[in-house]
Amino acid sequence: MSLIELIAGVEAHEATLTVFNADPAVTDELREHFADRNVRIVDDQTASGPEEFAVLARDGEFVTAVTVDELLSRPDEGETAGTGVEAAESETGSGGSGERGGTGDRVGRPVLDHLDETMFTSYSRDDMVAASREIEDRAWRVGDGELHAGFQTLDVLTGEADTYALLGEKERLDVHAYAADEGEAPDVEHYTVHVGEAAEIRETWFVAYDGGGYDEAKCALLAEERAPGEFFGFWSYDPETVEYIIDYLTERYGGSEQTDDGGATV
Repeated sequence: MSLIELIAGVEAHEATLTVFNADPAVTDELREHFADRNVRIVDDQTASGPEEFAVLARDGEFVTAVTVDELLSRPDEGETAGTGVEAAESETGSGGSGERGGTGDRVGRPVLDHLDETMFTSYSRDDMVAASREIEDRAWRVGDGELHAGFQTLDVLTGEADTYALLGEKERLDVHAYAADEGEAPDVEHYTVHVGEAAEIRETWFVAYDGGGYDEAKCALLAEERAPGEFFGFWSYDPETVEYIIDYLTERYGGSEQTDDGGATV
């Protein structure tokens, strides 16, 4: 299964959030919040039962139930969002939802935290860079294992050269970057660049970290550019999904022309 097929497979498993006995304005607010997620919002009114609660289901199976108050929770007055590593830890912590922006907004978090794969549908290139930083930061903090990242073309990868040079300097972190042969290759000393000719390398953006021996630290971001500057894909904290992505990249592109210790072969 290719990277694009994997995205389509996750997309096909759309989650449904049914909001019971709530004001229509609440449902509208949730629809707006989940507009760029692969979560369908429906409302339902029952003759009996609790007011304002929601049930999350995927593939017809119950996942979790929460109150509307829990869904719409935001930081209390005076509570501030973290920055830098604190924001990354908040967003990529165990089962984190990968919300872009690191604002600390927790709307929807009680259901997103229950999805091993969380879809997004309209990330910009800046969003993709920010999301990638969160996984890169996790790999940096753990400092062990394998980090695999694809940035479509060598031109884009060159713009990330300083970041990946620092990551590659981690002695126990094995860093691999993937790109189509378009543009100037970066000078490389501490990590490996695989140049792929397949269309999926040019059409996808991905970052996957194997957790350095810790299942709870495994995470991946995989997206397809379906329109210029618009990415559709998913976050995953499921160890099996992360392992599949890394195994696929290693088997499919591990023998491709690559830079190593100076990058002279690209």
